[in-house]
This record gives sequence, structure tokens and C-alpha cells, in this order.
Amino acid sequence: MQYDPVFFSRMLTELTLSFHIIFATIGVGVPVMIALAEWRGIRTNDPHYLLLARRWTRGFVITVAVGVVTGTAIGLQLSLLWPSFMKIAGQAIALPLFLETFAFFIEAIFLGIYLYTWDRFKKKTTHLLLMIPIVIGSSASAFFITTLNAFMNTPRGFTLENGVIKNLQPLVAMFNPATPSKVSHVLASSYTTCALILAAIAAWQLLRGKDHVYHKKALKLTMTAAFVFAISTAAIGDLSGKFLAKYQPEKLAAAEWHFETETHAPLILGGALDENNEVKYGISIPYMLSVLAHNDPGGKVIGLNDFPKDEWPPLVIHYLFNLKIASGMFLVLVGLLYLFRRRLSRTLEAPRWLLRMIVVAGPLAMLTIEVGWFFAELGRQPWILRGFMKVSDAATTSDHVDMMLVLFCFLYLLLGFTVVRVLGKLFRKHDVFEEMIMLGIEKGGRRP
Repeated sequence: MQYDPVFFSRMLTELTLSFHIIFATIGVGVPVMIALAEWRGIRTNDPHYLLLARRWTRGFVITVAVGVVTGTAIGLQLSLLWPSFMKIAGQAIALPLFLETFAFFIEAIFLGIYLYTWDRFKKKTTHLLLMIPIVIGSSASAFFITTLNAFMNTPRGFTLENGVIKNLQPLVAMFNPATPSKVSHVLASSYTTCALILAAIAAWQLLRGKDHVYHKKALKLTMTAAFVFAISTAAIGDLSGKFLAKYQPEKLAAAEWHFETETHAPLILGGALDENNEVKYGISIPYMLSVLAHNDPGGKVIGLNDFPKDEWPPLVIHYLFNLKIASGMFLVLVGLLYLFRRRLSRTLEAPRWLLRMIVVAGPLAMLTIEVGWFFAELGRQPWILRGFMKVSDAATTSDHVDMMLVLFCFLYLLLGFTVVRVLGKLFRKHDVFEEMIMLGIEKGGRRP
């Protein structure tokens, strides 16, 4: 295959983002769950919830360290792989990148204080208050970085004259039309995913026969939070569909294989395209695309044929869109089944089949995050800065991006292996039951 720097730049960026998004999601969502666990423990005077917060914090610190490495790699790759983009857009996105650094510093400083001040305060609420800047800092980091991505989708706050950016308005660029829907969706989906990952861990322990109240309380807290966050994520997803209809109609049309502008547009699930772009074997839901786009069954939805063919997003995003919808519905269903488990099993205990569904829901939620980002990025193609610069015009011309791709593959494999090993050893060394005895929560006895 002939060497293509654009292709390898895209592959390396996709690899880095796919790996980083795991730790970025954990970095945003887990502090919220830690705060909920400690608040619940203080409010009910229940040491099991306080122990949950302690143990989650230990694991969280390790993922933060890896997230710093991968986040730094993204910053370097923006400059090295996409120099033309940074030359034009760098001034406009400098403000959120600058503010994200401050948000991370706030999170890191207070995380260190929080970690080493357990049982150091007479009032337990004082320690809980230290979690507030951590939650704010982590969510603010996500906010500032997501505004950068939003800017790439709906560039605002500048004019471009002969390849030179002028009349720059940084706040207008940062608070562009895509910012509200993108930021809210990223935050809500991160909270949902982390709650489900922690729920999956608790469900797995219960399936292994560790039928202790600690794991049951962990499952109750995480699944209740997951259901609330999943509902909010679904509602925000609906708003995102309306945003696409107004600001990126070609992306919505490609996601739904909608080629002709029409009213009363149907929603297409699954299927395949023939050589004439006719949908076969798909499930058509009448009027639903118009409802998604405009909350009106008779709303007009613009078709792909209204756009130049060289500006069509890849039509494969249809499957990514379908997968997002299906996964989101499954995650909401799992939360709903858990909340109504008493009617299903005539007991407060979750039946084993439901525990298995929860174990599946954790990894599936993270996979849905990955699919969502692929949908967002592929759906913007061929633009890197929509309406101003295409990806092919923004990439480096270096002859060595393929070597960088190989080296970063090894780096991420090493980091991933290290994280799994360290987390495994950490929680095997600090066994739940032994730690409860040490803290006086349990007064000896056999392992549950």
C-alpha cells in the first residue's frame, strides 16, 4: 500500500482517542459516584458506603495517572499530526485548552488532599466537602475539551481571510451552537457509564457467591444512579438529534440513510444499501425521523441528495447510530428491571439473570461511549473544521507517521496491561472483608 500521511494520521488519532476516552470517562464519572457513596454513608451513618468511597478512590487515582499520559499524547498529536488545523484554529481553541489545564490542576490538588485526609477531621462532612472541587474540576475538564470538539462541528467566533484567522471572539468560539448538546451528552453518558461499571463489579461479586451486604449496597447505590443518569442521557440524545437537524443535516441524513428531502420522514433501523442507495431489509418506523428532528410528524427532513456527494459523511455511521440507540435502550431497561426487581422475584434480592445483565451492561456502556465518539467524528467527515477545512488539507506531510502509529500501539498495550495488573493487585491486597475488620466494621468471623 502506498504511504499516505493523512490515513496514518487519522489512524493514530483514532487510536489515541479510543484509548484515552476510557480513562477520560472514568475521570469524569467516578468522582460523582465517590461523592454519592460518601454522602450516603455520612447521611445514614453507614460505614459500608464510606468504605465504598475509600476503595473507589484508590482505583480512581490509578486511572487518573494513565489519563494524564494519554491526554498529553492527544495534545502533542494535535500539533504534530494536524499542523494546518492548529495554524488556523489554534487561536480560537486556545482558551478552552488553557482553562482545561486549570480545571485539571484543581482536581489533582484536591484529590491528593482528599486521599490522605480520611479520618483526619472531627466532622465527616469536612472531608466530603473536599470532593466538591474534584467533581467540579473533572466535569469542567470534560466541558472545556468538549467545547473544542463542538467548535470543530459548528465553527463560530472568527472570520477567515486568505487562510488567516481574524476578528477572533474566543467566548463565541467556545460557546458555539454545538456546545450545549455535546457537553451535556458527554457528562451524562460519563456518569451513566461509570455507575454501570461499578454496578457490574458489585454484580460480579454477588454472582461469585460473595453474598455480603457491602456488595448489595454497592449494587443498590450504583444501579439507582445509573437509571437516573441513563434517562437523562436518553433525553439529551433526543436534543442532539434536533441539533443535527438544524446545524448538521447531512450527518443526520447519513445516519438514517435519508436521501430525499421530505416531510413525514421514517426512521430506518438496520438494513443494507444496494448500488442505487435503496434501503433493503431495514425496519422502517413511520414519521419517527421527523419527530426526532422536529418533534413534528410532518416536519421536513433534508436528504443527502441536497449536498455535494464529496461532502457526504461515510454511510457506515448508520450502523453506529443504530447501535447507540439499541445500547441506550438496553441500559435503561436494565436499570428499570433492577428498580422493579421485587415484583420480578418477590424479594429485594436481584435474581441471577438480572445480575448477569448488569455485568454485561458495564462493558456495554463503555463500548457505547466509544461508538458514540466514532459516530461523532466520522459523521463530521470530510471536514476537520466544518465548512472551512477538510481533513485531507489539515494533516501533516511527514513520512514517519506509520512508525509513530506502531510505537503508540505498543505504549497503549503496555499502559492497558499495567493498569489491569495494578488494579487487580491493589484490590486483591486490600480485600473487602479484611478491610472491614481492620476498620471495625466487622468484628472478625469467617469470610462471607
